[in-house]
Amino acid sequence: MPVGTAGTVKAMLPESVKETGADILLGNTYHLMLRPTAERIYNLGGLHKFMNWAQPILTDSGGFQVMSLSSLSKLSENGVTFKSHIDGSKHELTPERSMEIQKLLGSDIVMCFDECTKFPGSERASLNSMQLSMRWADRSKIAFGNRPKHALFGIQQGSVFKEQREESAGKLRNIGFDGYAIGGLAVGEGQEMMFEVLDYAPSQLPTGKPRYLMGVGKPSDIIGAVARGVDMFDCVLPSRSGRTGQAFTRRGVVNIKNSRHTDDKRPLDSDCKCPACLNYSRGYLHHVFKSNEIICSMLMTWHNLQYYQDLMNDIRTAINNKNFFNYQKAFFEDVKEGDIERV
Repeated sequence: MPVGTAGTVKAMLPESVKETGADILLGNTYHLMLRPTAERIYNLGGLHKFMNWAQPILTDSGGFQVMSLSSLSKLSENGVTFKSHIDGSKHELTPERSMEIQKLLGSDIVMCFDECTKFPGSERASLNSMQLSMRWADRSKIAFGNRPKHALFGIQQGSVFKEQREESAGKLRNIGFDGYAIGGLAVGEGQEMMFEVLDYAPSQLPTGKPRYLMGVGKPSDIIGAVARGVDMFDCVLPSRSGRTGQAFTRRGVVNIKNSRHTDDKRPLDSDCKCPACLNYSRGYLHHVFKSNEIICSMLMTWHNLQYYQDLMNDIRTAINNKNFFNYQKAFFEDVKEGDIERV
């Protein structure tokens, strides 16, 4: 799911995002509540109309950004009070307010309000954080109410502690949600440890409902997580990497800023059908990157979003053909992420 933090996927038109095959976009509760405000978006017709996106929108709860971006945040049983990173104004975000904001935005998939457990941290601190998030999940469910054709996802916490993850999953199952997210990962623990948690965390959640790994990630992260039972992903990496000159390809990662691409007539990826690959050479992309031209961010972002959608489509095809693990093996044999000189 491409990330449209402030009501836009950076450097992309919504129509262009749709052309890549994306079905769901993300919006960010924290950023939108501060600017332009959820109430203003509601008065302008809701987030779908506001950002010209007719497909589903998933919004996060705002909890992660409150703790990571705002200054002087103060946590309590009721919620979080904080100062805006934009102008220093004071705000309070609670489970009830988070549900209200996401309703005003018109979100199709709403995330319950939680605290993203800090990593690294002690087992006791993780337990306290997880149990607070579970109490907030209960309040989020009550505040969400009965909203046909809208979904509410619970978020499993518990850091890297298996018993805490199981306790969290049990509480979420008892409350009952339309889907379940795995939170508190991709926060600095590294891929190996993340996979250790994913070896058990997805199976602790109900079967037959979506499992969403929040904020992940690199292509190898996604394939490893799918192998362990995850269905849904979001990450700023495709668009952020595109704006900084990094492209994901079927044979590795390309840093278009490198001088070796100056006279390269090849496309980024000969198997990709995005406009960047069909119409422009690496030499041109290198030139417009070095010239700080906006078109470079546009083309590189489009390519990365297309690559990720093609990746997910290939994964779905392999699963439907009962061939996923062969696909997974071939992927890691063909691509060594970061070995830029190969491509």
